[in-house]
Amino acid sequence: MRLGIISALAEEQQGLLEALQSSATRVHGMREYTTGKLWEIDAVCVLSRIGKVAAAMTAAILVEKFGVTHIVFTGVAGSGDPHVNVGDIVVADCLVQHDMDASPLFPRFEVPLTGLSRFATDLALTERLATAAAKTTRVHRGLIASGDQFIGRLEQLVALKTALPDLLAVEMEGAAVAQVCFELGIPFAVIRTISDNANDDAAVDFLHFIETVASRYAFEVIENFCKA
Repeated sequence: MRLGIISALAEEQQGLLEALQSSATRVHGMREYTTGKLWEIDAVCVLSRIGKVAAAMTAAILVEKFGVTHIVFTGVAGSGDPHVNVGDIVVADCLVQHDMDASPLFPRFEVPLTGLSRFATDLALTERLATAAAKTTRVHRGLIASGDQFIGRLEQLVALKTALPDLLAVEMEGAAVAQVCFELGIPFAVIRTISDNANDDAAVDFLHFIETVASRYAFEVIENFCKA
């Protein structure tokens, strides 16, 4: 396994970069790709930056330029369900681009020419990641939705939940990585720590969580994953 680990923000990956042994950094496409060993696993860590295009580009480069065989996206997200609380972890079983709508040519959410609206994660990788996360906090498994907008108003969340009743979390990158991995045949998994409730207080809660908790959660989960 050569594991690609993607995060959107520096705070989400700080501890992992410090843990890399025999690390080396290469700049490509305005991103720093840091290679090394994480608890005996060959790994490449990179910050994608925020949004679906940024995440898709990063995932493709990890595969094509750095030869990763598996990808994990770790970061934070807003809750998409009343039973999913701040500090919980959501491990995706599948992901959807909630802002994809090519209707009436294609059904809402379906990615044109793929026949899919939901992209399933790799089962073995997801099971391993969920087991690792359960050692840190409460874990949920299910649907994560991605879109190029920060969900910070209650009416936005209500509209998404109406359209996607099984929604557990909302973020801005995972489903783009899912599509890239599907098209390239790369096993992938997405894990998100809940930073806010995707409501009118979301922005304040998100920034506080990023500063105080995000890197610790990502570090603990990936450490447990690599040592499993």
